[in-house]
Amino acid sequence: MDHWRDTESPPRRRKLRLGVVAAALTATLTLLCCVGSAGAFFLTELGGEEQDPTVAGLACDPGHRVSVTGDMPRFTEYGEGQLRNAAVIIKVGQDMKVPARGWVIALATAMQESALRNLANSTVPASLTLPHEGVGADHDSLGLFQQRPGWGSVEQRMSPAYTARKFYEKMRRVPRWEDRPLTVVAQRVQISAFPDAYAKHEELAGRIVDALAGGAARTVQIAGKAVCDAAAGARIAASGWTAPIPGGVGSGFRTADRPGHNGVDIAAPRRVTEIHAAATGRVLVARCDPDHSGRRDCDRDGWPGKGGCGWFVDILHAGGYITRYCHLVERPGVAPGQLVAAGDVIGRVGSSGNSSGPHLHFEVHVDSDRSSRGAINPVPFMRERGAPLDGDT
Repeated sequence: MDHWRDTESPPRRRKLRLGVVAAALTATLTLLCCVGSAGAFFLTELGGEEQDPTVAGLACDPGHRVSVTGDMPRFTEYGEGQLRNAAVIIKVGQDMKVPARGWVIALATAMQESALRNLANSTVPASLTLPHEGVGADHDSLGLFQQRPGWGSVEQRMSPAYTARKFYEKMRRVPRWEDRPLTVVAQRVQISAFPDAYAKHEELAGRIVDALAGGAARTVQIAGKAVCDAAAGARIAASGWTAPIPGGVGSGFRTADRPGHNGVDIAAPRRVTEIHAAATGRVLVARCDPDHSGRRDCDRDGWPGKGGCGWFVDILHAGGYITRYCHLVERPGVAPGQLVAAGDVIGRVGSSGNSSGPHLHFEVHVDSDRSSRGAINPVPFMRERGAPLDGDT
């Protein structure tokens, strides 16, 4: 597919329009709260990518055991003590044989509740000398997860290992917790007044799990075992991402002969191949893209040079990421404003629009920017999240 274009509005107006949509989403999913930290390490002007030094080139080792006493990796968002608390949360999950997806959920929850600090409160008796790292705002909530008296005694709730164990125990009772959006699972455990706030921490939580636990956010559970880089279809990586369809990349991102190709093409059988949402998010656009002549003509196969994305979907994810899915065979099965979970079917592969045959054109954008300026190479992006686009498992 040639580079996607929106003939309805110039780039500046399009970005302003998206800003209005994003502001509305903040009230319901809080998806845009961490764009600066989650998207800042990408250089996208020429398709190059500057990787986060804490995970760049990190191998995936499902058997890696986290250390709570060794040197901690460096993150600008958190200090050594906070990362050591994160290590405790992960270690408890490993000891309980909780899959890595649970570690990401637990970390994101503690990041929202306490910023990974073991918080005391003003009601703790002076006679109790409990180690703590600050005083929380909630008068009867304590510890990393800000648990209330029903979770245990004061001493227990001030123990990072105890509170992590209690979180995992309750999380495991949430039906289908591994396949549901992080916000849904965290809220079922915590019963928070701000249930959507957990979403903004998912990206960084995955990076911390990778750095502390040998790339574990890139794993999926297959036959009860953690497997690296196999997230596709119904399989969701611990990072919360999955490949939209299985297969291998044919035409790559901004190649020498196609410098305006802002995504990658993955060939697949027409109509029978389901397209899955790559991560939980809110649908921004689901419509027929006009061709070069301005016609919305997507109910038949297209041809090279026709122009337009055909039937397509844009989804906004936590961290300000946007994924785009082009050339669907028919009207998408989702609508603007709809919340979709990772792995949900949003349509089927086709050849509508500027297309020479059945395939999925897949794009990833950063900074909530749907224009070509926001496009990055989706191949390394998806590989770092355990959902490679080359089909290898």
